[in-house]
Order: sequence, then C-alpha cells, then structure tokens
Amino acid sequence: MRVLVQRVRHASVEVDGAIIGNIEQGLLLFVGIAPNDGVSDLEWMSSKVLNLRVFEDGAGKMNRSVLDVQGGILAVSQFTLYGDARKGNRPSFTDAAQPEIAEPLYNQFVEKLRQSSLNIQTGRFAAQMQVELINDGPITLMLESPNALK
Repeated sequence: MRVLVQRVRHASVEVDGAIIGNIEQGLLLFVGIAPNDGVSDLEWMSSKVLNLRVFEDGAGKMNRSVLDVQGGILAVSQFTLYGDARKGNRPSFTDAAQPEIAEPLYNQFVEKLRQSSLNIQTGRFAAQMQVELINDGPITLMLESPNALK
C-alpha cells in the first residue's frame, strides 16, 4: 500500500462539476492499493497517517499529528501511484490492484480513518476527479506499508 501525504491548508475534490469532498487544515491522501495488500497494511497505514507528526508545535518543529491539531483528511484513490515508467514512455500499472480488489480495501482504509474523531472526506473510487489543494509547507511524503517492500 502506498499513500502520498500532503499537508494542506485546504483541499477539495470535484466529480462532474460538484464538490464531493472538502477539508480545511489537514492531510490530503492519495491512496494506492497493491494486489497483495491486506488488513494489516490498512491498520498500519491508518495508524501511521493519523499519528504522523507533520504539523508545527509552539516552537515551530514538526511535532504534532493531524489528531493533535484536529485537522481534516481527504482520501483520494490513486492507482497511478503504482505506475512504472522505467521502460518506454507509457507507464505500466500492472503493480496496482484490480478495482475489484482495490475498492473494498480502499473503503476499509477510509473506515479505519473514520474511527478517529476527525472530519474524513473522500473522492469517488474510479471516477474522473479534479483535486484542488493548497499545499502547506510544502510538506509531501510518500508512505509505504511494510508489506509493500517485500
């Protein structure tokens, strides 16, 4: 499982001209699922995202989590995180899980995030989406679950 995390001042996602997810200060997550991902990946990643210290404390150090600042989370499915462009000019997506595997896992990941007290918003799985954001910092991190490295 791969999640691209961006600390944002604002983020929204639009489908067919309508905003379907919108947050203020918090984290924008682009979520990629691999074929071998399972519940342990979802648990590890949800805990990592919720507790990742990327917000400043009173001394200006990144020492606070999205839970600490009571920020929002906007999670957007993104199979292209598993794109491989090492050969040729057209990326291959064979390392991404097929939709029938990825969608239930993505939904379970979102449900794990919703167990927190935070405002959790989402995009729409497999939809053509337009994402708007104001990256704060900019802070952008790529997270991979431990199983992704095997």
